[in-house]
This record gives sequence, structure tokens and C-alpha cells, in this order.
Amino acid sequence: MIRKILIANRGEIAVRIIRACRDLNISPVAVYSEADAAAVHVSLCDEAVCIGPAPSVQSYLDIAKIISAAKRTNADAIHPGYGFLAENADFAAAVAAAGVTFIGPGVEAMRVMGSKTSARSAAMAAGVPIVPGTVAPLNSLAEAEATAKQFGYPVMLKASAGGGGKGMRLVAFPGELRSAFDNAKSEAASAFGDSAVYLEKAIERPRHIEIQIVADTHGNVIHLGERECSIQRRHQKVIEECPSPINDAELRERMGAAAVKLARAVNYVGAGTVEFLVADATREFYFLEMNTRLQVEHPVTELVTGIDIVREQITAADGAPLSFTQEQVSWNGHAIECRVYAEDPENNFFPSPGMISHLRVPNGPGIRDDSGVELNSEVSIHYDPMISKLAAWGRTRAEAIDRLRRALDEYEVGGIKTTLPFFRKIVRDETFIAGQLDTGFISRFNERRETAQASASEIAGQMQQDMALIAAAVHYARLQKEASSLPLTQPGQSRWKMSGRASALGTKSKLRLPRKKSRE
Repeated sequence: MIRKILIANRGEIAVRIIRACRDLNISPVAVYSEADAAAVHVSLCDEAVCIGPAPSVQSYLDIAKIISAAKRTNADAIHPGYGFLAENADFAAAVAAAGVTFIGPGVEAMRVMGSKTSARSAAMAAGVPIVPGTVAPLNSLAEAEATAKQFGYPVMLKASAGGGGKGMRLVAFPGELRSAFDNAKSEAASAFGDSAVYLEKAIERPRHIEIQIVADTHGNVIHLGERECSIQRRHQKVIEECPSPINDAELRERMGAAAVKLARAVNYVGAGTVEFLVADATREFYFLEMNTRLQVEHPVTELVTGIDIVREQITAADGAPLSFTQEQVSWNGHAIECRVYAEDPENNFFPSPGMISHLRVPNGPGIRDDSGVELNSEVSIHYDPMISKLAAWGRTRAEAIDRLRRALDEYEVGGIKTTLPFFRKIVRDETFIAGQLDTGFISRFNERRETAQASASEIAGQMQQDMALIAAAVHYARLQKEASSLPLTQPGQSRWKMSGRASALGTKSKLRLPRKKSRE
């Protein structure tokens, strides 16, 4: 039986796992870098082990240090959370070799699904439709050029070894391919230690929809429906929903069945997500990748299904069967999540590290905030700048949006910049409210904002011009009136000329009549 879990992560996901441990009467153990000594997740655990300096390669990514910490504290299991080592098959193998339970899928499943190219091959073998493209890494630029020509532009280059938008480039024209190929390989090598990339036909304006699955060691594989993840910035999700605004039960069943089939094909255990691109008009879907871990956006599925995914993940790793059947899964209401980051949306989302000097967290009906910070917490430059995941549940999507608006307006963070103002605008956008979403939503949202701002500026400029003309007209009329009221004290004096002279001289109040008799 698992009695103690070491959490090989930090921030809000570590806090989320700690809470699941408490619900199961399991003792949580934290690891932390020197920069995280005062972090929330450290204070919430029964034990905590410092595993090195701030850089993640010397702490949270150091496999030997994490396993050593598990042995020192006699932890029965390790939960990787997401990010860092969560999808590293070598880490899972090292944990198992140390006699500790890895809370996640088996090593072989991780290896197959952890590589985007081998995952595409597995999907094809299981009969799951994939986006047209290569099923093996590209060997050269020449091969990339030939493949792109075969499928037709636009195409997408993607890193074989990871996700999160790293090593990903959209190529619209042949002239862009060389630089995109070089940059994608370089970024992939930096992010994942593997420069391999593959190529897909770019599906224009698709929805990004994923299916949550959970599986145990008794042969049970169940899907928990879909999440809409189309609102992305730089290929990174920022807003997620459950269910999708499409809310098509027949499509959900088809995609769920495909996800379950793929999970069974690789003997998957634990929580995982199968991601698809969906053509909005035709409802055709294509396998994209599988995330062999807990997803950032899992709270929206928990809110709608009432199922604690982290709990099921832990108990499945402990050998217990899932606590529900497919027939018992139901989708009640709608939930939407915003990823709140320490970034400045008015400065191209530039990171905004620093101390949180003021904090007011929203609450009330239907609101859930998964956070790893508190007042006076330091948002470090060394790690992902996520502050929290703010989710709102409602009986309908409209009610969820109303509650999310209210929560975003209540949320206050001082001392640093955050993405809260950006989200406040999105949840009031008519296209978002209508559920007309695809992966290009944010770029078009920004275009609409820029157009609106330009129109407002143009209107303001026109109003200023109109006011200036009105002022000039009023001024001229006043001068005319003053000139017309002057007495003709001298014979032959012309009021018409007097008015013209007054206007030309710019007389401000009264026109002084000449003292001498005019010689005209």
C-alpha cells in the first residue's frame, strides 16, 4: 500500500497532489530548490528535501537527486505532476529500478507515446485517424522540402520528443521552410535534448480538442469526455473548457472510443490525454499526440464529471480498480479555466517576476482556484510563471462565463503584472461568447482589438477636428456680430470693411475706431 508519496514538482500542481494525498490519508513529501525554500508546497508537506540550486537542471530535472530524496524519506511512490520529468521514460525506469512506485503509465507506454512520431505510428496501427504527414523524423532539409511539396503548403514542423509549442513552426510558403526547419530543430534540442522534428499538413482553423482517459491495471480504460483547448498563444493553451462548445454527444463518443482504443493498444495505466485536431465544419478529427501525464487543465473535467482524476491516478498506481464505470460517467454543466501567468499582456506577455505584494483571490459559487502562491510569494525567473488556474463552473456555458467574469474582476494581484486584464477582455468578446473557437482565435482577437482601437482613435481625431471647426465658426460669428454692432461715427465709414479689418487683425473684444477722419 502507498503510504507516502514524494512529489517531484513544485507550484500549483504540487499543491493539488498534496491535497489528493490528504484525502487518501497519504503522507506527502516535497522536494524544492534553494529558490523555493519558502514556497507554499513546501510548507504544506509533512517532509521536505532540498535538491539543489535554482536552475531546474540542477534540481527538479536531476533524476538522481529526486530518487535519493525518495529513499531518504522512505517514500513508497513518486508523483511527477506535469512538466519537468513527468513524461521522461528514463526517469520512470529509474524510479522502478529503485523499488519505488511511479505514479503514471508503464515505461514502454511512455516511450511509445512520448515520441510524437512513434505515437503517430501507434495511432495508425490502432486505426485512429492521423493528420497527413510523416510518421518518422525528418533526416534532412531536402526530405522536408519533398514532403512539404507532397502534402502542399501550409505545413507544420513539430518536435518529435515534446510539446507545449516548443520546436513547432508553421510554414506557409516554400521560402520559409529552411529557416523554420533550422529553428525548430534548434529549439527542440534545447527544450528536450532531441533535435528530431517531423512534418504534418497544417489543418487550417481547426479546433484543438482533447479526450481525458483514465486506466487501471485490471484492464479498465474509461474516457471522461472532451476539453476544448483551442484558445492558444504561441501554441500554448491559455483557456480550456469542458465540454467543448460544440457539445456533440455523438462526436464525444467517437473521439472517446478512439482515445480508449489507442490507450488499450499501448497498455496504458493512470491518467492521460489524447489530443485531436477537429475540423469544425465536417466534425472530422485527427490524432495529434498523447500526453502521458496529468494535464494542466484537468480541473475543468473534474468540475463537470465530479471525478477526482488525481485520486484515481494514485489509486490505480497502487493496484486498485477504477471507482466508476464508463456508464457511470456523466457531464453536468460547463466549466472554463484561465491560466493566470505573471506576464505583462501590454508588453508582448513579457515575464513579470517579483514579489506578490497584494493578493485577493476570488471565491463564491462555482469558483475554483488552483494556486501555488500566497501573499509575499516570490515569482521566480527560473520557472514557469504560472500563478494559478482559475476555473468557473455553471449549469450552462453562459452561466460559467458570467461567473468567470465576476471571478476575474474580483481577482487582484499586486507587485507584478499578470494576464488577468487580458482574460477580462476575452470573456467579454462576442466571438468567444458565441463559442466560435479555433487555434487562431487569439491572433484574430488581437486584430479585432487593434481595429477597434484604430477606429476609436480615428473617431477621436475626427471629433477634435470637428470641434476645432465649430470653435472657429463660433469665433468668426462673434467677430461678425461685434463688427455689425459698431456705430458709424464717421461719414463714409463701411461696416463691411470694418468687419474685414477686425477679422484680419484678430481683434479679441472691441474694435477701436480710428480717431482721424478717413481719407478714403
